[in-house]
Amino acid sequence: MKILKKGILLFISVMLAWFVIHSVVIMIDGWKDDQTTSDVGVVLGNKVNQNGEPSDRLKARLDKAVELYDRGNIRHIIVSGGTGKEGFDEAKVMNNYLINQGIAREDITTDSNGYNTEMTAENAKQIIDRLEMETVTVITQYYHVTRTKLAFKQAGFSHVGGTHAEILEWRDPYSIFREFFAFYKYLLF
Repeated sequence: MKILKKGILLFISVMLAWFVIHSVVIMIDGWKDDQTTSDVGVVLGNKVNQNGEPSDRLKARLDKAVELYDRGNIRHIIVSGGTGKEGFDEAKVMNNYLINQGIAREDITTDSNGYNTEMTAENAKQIIDRLEMETVTVITQYYHVTRTKLAFKQAGFSHVGGTHAEILEWRDPYSIFREFFAFYKYLLF
């Protein structure tokens, strides 16, 4: 019985260490922005407020896209999202926000079928191939960058850069916890 108990404790310790190490790797990768130039920046959708305005989290992603566009790090922007429970098409709200920030309408493509990270990656691949572009930078929260880059590589992109929105929230620890499991779901299934 002692051997079984020690085996269980060892297993739990190894799993906990794996979780902590991988979570730290996810955070470091997310905070380490790719500073190279890409053809396209893909902004992943997020919550739209009840008044139809982007949530602070979504606004931070869009502001990062504007920053990269203005610096010349990206030439085109794809905004990708679905219709949330609030009833707004995230991609259309994102498109309007970017236009109001001075981004040229012709430099924005709207993907209203990006209901999750995997769908966004697959849709972006089709859009970018149609635009005859190749390189991509994903723009999302720091804890989401690693899984997003994985999804884009699985969709057929050979090089994927990532950059994070400049925002920290009280819910980040929960999101980091969730990302650990979501990453392995994408990796293995």
